[in-house]
Amino acid sequence: MPRAGLTRAAVTAVALDLIDEGGAAGFDRLTLAAVAARAGVAVPSLYKHVSSLDDLRRLVATESVNELTRVLAAATIGRSGPDALRSAADAIRAYAGRHPGRYASIQIAPDLSDDADEELAEAGAATIAVLAATLRGFGLPEDSMVDAIRMLRSAVHGFVVLELTGGFGLPDDLDRSYRLLIDGITVGIAGLAEVEAA
Repeated sequence: MPRAGLTRAAVTAVALDLIDEGGAAGFDRLTLAAVAARAGVAVPSLYKHVSSLDDLRRLVATESVNELTRVLAAATIGRSGPDALRSAADAIRAYAGRHPGRYASIQIAPDLSDDADEELAEAGAATIAVLAATLRGFGLPEDSMVDAIRMLRSAVHGFVVLELTGGFGLPDDLDRSYRLLIDGITVGIAGLAEVEAA
C-alpha cells in the first residue's frame, strides 16, 4: 500500500487482513510493527492515523462487530423462531471460519465507563438488537432475552473456538455434532420461554 494512500480506514483494513491471516490467535498477536511493515511505512507513520495499539485494536473490533451484525441481519431477515436461531448460529459459525482473527476481536467487551469504547459499545448494542429480534419469535419475555442471547452465544462460541483451534480430535462428523448442539439450544430457549410464560 503506498504511503500516500494511508488513512485511518486503510490502517484498519491492513490490520483486519493481518489478524485473519494469523488465525484464531491473530488478534492477540496484532502489533503496530506488523501493520506498518504490511503498509510499507515506518511505525511512527501510523501514529498520524491511530494513537496506539489499543486504539487500533478498538478500531478492528468495532469494524468486525459491524461486519458480523450485517451478516446476522442478512441471514435472519424474514425468518423467525427456530429457523431464525439456526440461521443466526450458522452465520456466526461461517463468519468465524472465514475471519478467525476478526471473530476473536469481537469477543472483547467494551468498557462502558470509557468514552473511547463508545463506538464499540454502540456496535455491540446493534448486534444484540439483531440477536434479540432473532429470538423474539420464541415468545420470550424481555427480561429473559439477555439469558437467551447468552445461551446462544456461549454455545456457538464454544463450538466455534474448539473447531478453529483443532480442539475436536475425534473423527466423527463435526457438522452433525454442531446440528445437535443447535437443536439442543433451540429446545432450551423454547423451554425458557415456556417457563417464563407459566
